[in-house]
Amino acid sequence: MRTILSTTLALCALLIAGVPVAAAPAQNPAAVAEKATLNLNAATLEQLETLPGIGRKVAERIVEYRAKSGGFKKIEELMNVKGIGEKSFLKIKPLVSVAKPDKASGGNE
Repeated sequence: MRTILSTTLALCALLIAGVPVAAAPAQNPAAVAEKATLNLNAATLEQLETLPGIGRKVAERIVEYRAKSGGFKKIEELMNVKGIGEKSFLKIKPLVSVAKPDKASGGNE
């Protein structure tokens, strides 16, 4: 059961990152999920909604927090967003990353 779940999460992470699943290297699914994470500073509302337990309202709060704080500096800041507690954060943690937004895209999703 855990293998199926980890494989599913890894494939979802690849799809979110825009990597064609057929082009994914054959390796440990946990390693794939680790590399293909959702950047909290560049993710759209729709991408944020794909995270476990994140609905439209919480996704909107994440974007609002990102705008007010000048972006996430560390993923633990997610717990500062109303609706994300420790349990929710622990589910999301392996699926997200923090990197500076791309200046070309403006980072204003």
